[in-house]
Amino acid sequence: MLAVPLSLSQAFEAQLVQRNVPQPQRRDFQKWLRFYLDFCDKYDAKPELTASFAAFDEKLQSKGQSESQRQQARRAIAVYYRMVGVIQSPSTPSGDSPPTKPLAARQFAEPISASVIRTDLTRSVPKTPKPLPADQSPKLSGANWVAVYEQLQAAIQVRHYSNKTWQAYRYWLQQFQTYTKSKDVRLLNMDDVKDFLSHLAMNKQVAASSQNQAFNALLFLFKHVLQKEFTKVEGVVRAKRRPYIPVVLSRPEVDRIIGLLEPPYDLVAKLLYGCGLRLFECLKLRVQDLNFDLQVLTVHDGKGLKDRTLPMPTLLTSELAAQVESVAVLHEQDLAANTAGVFLPKALDGKYKNAAKEFAWQWLFPAKSLTLVPSTEEYRRWHLHESHVQQALKLAVRRSRIAKRASAHTFRHSFASHLLQANVDIRTIQELLGHSDLRTTMIYTHTLPSRTIKDAKSPLDL
Repeated sequence: MLAVPLSLSQAFEAQLVQRNVPQPQRRDFQKWLRFYLDFCDKYDAKPELTASFAAFDEKLQSKGQSESQRQQARRAIAVYYRMVGVIQSPSTPSGDSPPTKPLAARQFAEPISASVIRTDLTRSVPKTPKPLPADQSPKLSGANWVAVYEQLQAAIQVRHYSNKTWQAYRYWLQQFQTYTKSKDVRLLNMDDVKDFLSHLAMNKQVAASSQNQAFNALLFLFKHVLQKEFTKVEGVVRAKRRPYIPVVLSRPEVDRIIGLLEPPYDLVAKLLYGCGLRLFECLKLRVQDLNFDLQVLTVHDGKGLKDRTLPMPTLLTSELAAQVESVAVLHEQDLAANTAGVFLPKALDGKYKNAAKEFAWQWLFPAKSLTLVPSTEEYRRWHLHESHVQQALKLAVRRSRIAKRASAHTFRHSFASHLLQANVDIRTIQELLGHSDLRTTMIYTHTLPSRTIKDAKSPLDL
């Protein structure tokens, strides 16, 4: 399957956001774009010709795709055509075929392949958003927010925030854009923010944590993107915060679930429970993070970009050593295939040219397949994807018939609760979990049975 270049995918996503396409449908639209470009690449068709889509539609029909699915594919490719331009073909059928938008003739002087589209779109995506003309009056609805999304992504990347932060803030910006009916950003004010946050609590009935996340996203938007004053928010209907007690597994339940997992997912689950790791912290471990001599495991760039050290479980020493050996074999194969190594954090790839190929930087849980980097046309290896671990755990929990909503994070909750049950000092547990505030760790006191006498008695009878 032909991989859609990142620049093309981002530009296509921006078009979908601009047209207020719902999030689930945007994933489907991206899928149809990938299928269409792969079809054109496989059958040597030109993606800019509408006749290519006609052949693609016939292929979908021969594959047994329903009319609704083919209709969705037409809408997806129509957005793609509006974005890059098309050449109307005489053989294009009439009816509900994708609309066309001719480009300058010089752009199509030579045949255009998927690789040419990749480079053209890389140039077409602006590095910095273009400001609106001074004489263009702001719109009360239907304004273009593409530049806002680009500036938001740039502001997040400059501050080295995680990709999850970008995804969360982009989601709330989409919700805010929909609520304001794409109002021109120059007209946005604190009344819009207050109304939106109250709307989330009263109409959407979101949780308090979701409302707080939306608040933080809008605060970041006003402060770092719109460069507007974000005054104190008063008079907002607050979502009610309910007491939360995390799901905790017993030790037999932990062993039962792990016993149903296949390698390397079983070792991942053992580290989640044995060290109290978050899932992304576990999957981002590298070979150099294991110190077998001191029996110490180091977590780099955890939540909040904090580092911490954890005791390595003695029972896992041999399994971790075997995992390192399997990584060494895979590393030798990658070197023999002349790949570019692994992905490195931030700017280390430019600072240390050969670090990506060094054994110390290899992932402890590498992905099974290589990833193509569109900008350099190189193949690199990423770590095991979170969704693969989550799916394996979900299946194992289902097969274990344990009637609890157990997930990867449940092993971290069980780690803290079992240590607390073993009378380990709560401040020690706080350091092991990497919590900044002790009150966050105190929630695990509610997962244990109370040891006080609850029967009402007179002190004379005690």
